[in-house]
Amino acid sequence: MSYEVFARKYRPQTFDDLVGQPHVSRTLKNAVAQNRLAHAYLFVGPRGTGKTSTARILSKALNCIHGPTVTPCGICDNCREIAAGNSLDVLEIDGASNNGVEQVRELRDNVRYAPAKSRFKIYIIDEVHMLTSAAFNALLKTLEEPPPHVKFIFATTEPQKVLPTILSRCQRFDLHRIASNLIAQHLQFIAEKEKITLAPAAAHAIARGAEGGMRDAESMLDQLVAFCGEKVTEEDVLNVFGFTSEQVVADFVGRILRGETPGALGLLHEQCDAGKDMMKLMSDTIAYLRDLLVFKVKPDALADDISNEIRQSFASQASLIETNRVLELIDQFAATEGRMKWAPNKKLHFEVAVIKAIQTLTQATLDDVIENLSALRDGNPIETGPTVKQSARTEDKTAKETVQPGLADSIEDDAKKSADTDRIRLNPEKIWDEVISRIPKHKGFLHNLAASAHFVGIEGRNFVLGFPPDQKSLIETVGTTNNRKFLESLMAKVTGKQLSAKFITKEGLPLKSPKPQIENSANRKCAEAPPIVREALDMFKGEIKETR
Repeated sequence: MSYEVFARKYRPQTFDDLVGQPHVSRTLKNAVAQNRLAHAYLFVGPRGTGKTSTARILSKALNCIHGPTVTPCGICDNCREIAAGNSLDVLEIDGASNNGVEQVRELRDNVRYAPAKSRFKIYIIDEVHMLTSAAFNALLKTLEEPPPHVKFIFATTEPQKVLPTILSRCQRFDLHRIASNLIAQHLQFIAEKEKITLAPAAAHAIARGAEGGMRDAESMLDQLVAFCGEKVTEEDVLNVFGFTSEQVVADFVGRILRGETPGALGLLHEQCDAGKDMMKLMSDTIAYLRDLLVFKVKPDALADDISNEIRQSFASQASLIETNRVLELIDQFAATEGRMKWAPNKKLHFEVAVIKAIQTLTQATLDDVIENLSALRDGNPIETGPTVKQSARTEDKTAKETVQPGLADSIEDDAKKSADTDRIRLNPEKIWDEVISRIPKHKGFLHNLAASAHFVGIEGRNFVLGFPPDQKSLIETVGTTNNRKFLESLMAKVTGKQLSAKFITKEGLPLKSPKPQIENSANRKCAEAPPIVREALDMFKGEIKETR
């Protein structure tokens, strides 16, 4: 007898055999038991989660000689033929290769004929989203009112490509990605049946690599048995598929969170030299940060997906970083992952992402700035106790001798710039003075207007600037769309955050008479010009010149 791969040999044969889809199996079992059967079903989900297997199980439940029953016998002719895929009354159609209107018209013509020997004639159309619009439209009327002896079962990985008119005529079941722990348990079950010694860590590594697909996990185990024989270890899994150990990923992320730039880069280089897939390591890093984020919000939400060792790592690392910082890291690494897909030197992009991530953790966030500004305004002291950020700066400074000289100088310069920026951010007056100083000379009129404004406060993301009531007319000029956008772009460069400029009038503000940046008759003429002229001058960087 020819060899049968694990994915086919251990395909689920009953509703109870389905792994990780209790909502689907329970609903279908109740429908069969209560004889509340729909005429069309749609199974949606990622690859390898059991869509076609569920369709076959439902077909056996309906056509078993003891049925309809929730526990098909599996030994009668109907059950055996359906399991083997050669039943005359259960027709499996590949939607990718039979997607034309002519094939659907032929199916529609055959629907009227009674089943050969079963209770129902069942059409299983896999990858139904591949049907053309004309084919879908040809199927509509038959799908809505089929003969009583006909059932349709559709399966797809992309439901958004199925016409809404088809979706509305089906009962939809969404099959989820299977939890890693459930996949690992099923792999241990297969190993026991096949008399294979499968290390728990190896089973979990396979489950992580399968990314929620049982069929992928079974195929990977099949390949490992061919490579290793009767004993499979975690090291075998990592070597064959180029994966990185989950504990190594935890250590890697921990070094990033603690600001250990040399240690994080060293570990990255070790994995690269060992032949590990950089894209897979990046994906694992993002997934680990995602799990850390979920753990911080709800620690018990990952009970079925992580091992006890990783749970302990999460518990120790959760206090090192705030939730919003985790979100920033995920965004940064996700952007890098997109660039790495097309980059020939993936390691280079990964290194830059790690250094940038560590530097980001040392910078003050907008929430920190607003909190400190509020504290200064209220006369409260700012807390400046020892933090992970400070220790990270110390780590970077003391690591010069172990990092390449050029890299160490870059880290030190960036740390100094970050510290300087933080000092500016903590003083709103300095922020506005810095913005004014960056207004170019050809915008002398805008410079004079901005210098006449007073900082009033922070309202959310609004940087509020005030004028005395007597200068209310200035708001209409300085607050034009072009002027406002220009000032906000300067504030973004100074603070590193996107702030909005808000201009108001307020009683009690003194009149400012700043020294003009450009004080001549041309500047005065610019001030006297209509607003549309001033906007044109700003837009095209023009100026009024005197002629003699």
